[in-house]
Amino acid sequence: MKKFVMAGLAGTLAGIIATTQVAGPLVAQEAKANAGVYEQLDLFGDIFERIRAQYVEEVGADELIEAAIDGMLTSLDPHSSYLSPDDAEQMRVQTRGEFGGLGIEVTQEEGFVKVVSPIDGTPADEAGIEAGDFITHVDGESVLGLTLDKAVELMRGPVGSEIIITVVREGEQEPFDVSIIRDTIKLTAVRARTEGTSVVLRVTTFNDQTYPNLKEGLDKQVEEAGGIDKINGVVLDLRNNPGGLLTQAIKVSDAFLEEGEIVSTRGRNPADGERFNAEPGDLAQGKPVVVLINGGSASASEIVAGALQDHRRAIVVGTKSFGKGSVQTVMPLRGEGAMRLTTARYYTPSGRSIQALGVSPDIVVEQPRRRPEEEEEEANSPRTRSEADLRGRLNNDSLSEDEIRQIEEDRAKAEATAELREEDYQLAYAIDILKGLSAFGTPE
Repeated sequence: MKKFVMAGLAGTLAGIIATTQVAGPLVAQEAKANAGVYEQLDLFGDIFERIRAQYVEEVGADELIEAAIDGMLTSLDPHSSYLSPDDAEQMRVQTRGEFGGLGIEVTQEEGFVKVVSPIDGTPADEAGIEAGDFITHVDGESVLGLTLDKAVELMRGPVGSEIIITVVREGEQEPFDVSIIRDTIKLTAVRARTEGTSVVLRVTTFNDQTYPNLKEGLDKQVEEAGGIDKINGVVLDLRNNPGGLLTQAIKVSDAFLEEGEIVSTRGRNPADGERFNAEPGDLAQGKPVVVLINGGSASASEIVAGALQDHRRAIVVGTKSFGKGSVQTVMPLRGEGAMRLTTARYYTPSGRSIQALGVSPDIVVEQPRRRPEEEEEEANSPRTRSEADLRGRLNNDSLSEDEIRQIEEDRAKAEATAELREEDYQLAYAIDILKGLSAFGTPE
């Protein structure tokens, strides 16, 4: 027994010695790394004091520290940043759906401000700002070299004041100026309407009101149509939707899915990954769904499009989306400021990341730009005549008055869709898909 115990002790001692021998270099490396960090912090402190003492103009300590923090965060990626107390409060207001400004979601690319998308019905949208536009100057002042937050700060101002932004747009040979009057932006997260027998749900943003607005709007349109059997499907229009709250993207996806994964997030630590699954219940009750996307569809919009596409619950139509596949966590800081930090990437149910790639539509449909000469030609084109226009024509004796009335109503709906095609080709295309699916039936 004594030998066994001793052997055990000897083994333990040997283990301690061996561990000490291995750990020694690791401890030394960590100590060296920490020493390097402290040296860099000393360097930061030295630079900080020299700026305060020798810079040509007096600079506040708080201002310098905030700029240093923001620079550290913005060097990581375009979506990480420091939020001053005012910025943090404005962000909280935006998620509630009302704020002041121009009504554009922006990012930064190659030093310039790039428009992710204008928001429906806002001053920027009415002024003709488009997704993909580059803003190079604000009131004549270049934004090149400014952080995104600083550039956005230049665009802020009192409600009712004018701002002139200089825009570079693909297809335009020269930059041009756009005048915009700042206004209070009141977001209606979802606008619902019926086109023919298709319900169109225009989702402009993902804030606290998105899912409640979507459910209420869909239910109302179905009720006014006379029941779910009276509609042929749903168009979920996510074009120029810059995203927003992850929780709302999950709820909107779940609204049309009975089961399965919606999205997963994976961060630096595998243990921090999360998966979000759908719960039973489909607001559209199995009716076909078409999702519309374009280059202004980002973040939460891409989560919804990717989830419905992977589950083959919807046909995705339009053009490639923006490609923002990262998750930002807003962390409160002392002094009522906050830090927006990229903490994870998200993945669609099939396991694909859309970071920098975007969601590719099942059917690529460009939105053509109308030329003034085309509009003039259409206005001057003569109206075509038919047999029904001829005096003394024979009546149709094979149909009852009710059948003729039904044919005329169907024709009116088709003509309305044709007119919509001139106004919004992508939406008309989506509605045509639903008509086709309805005509031939969808598999159970």
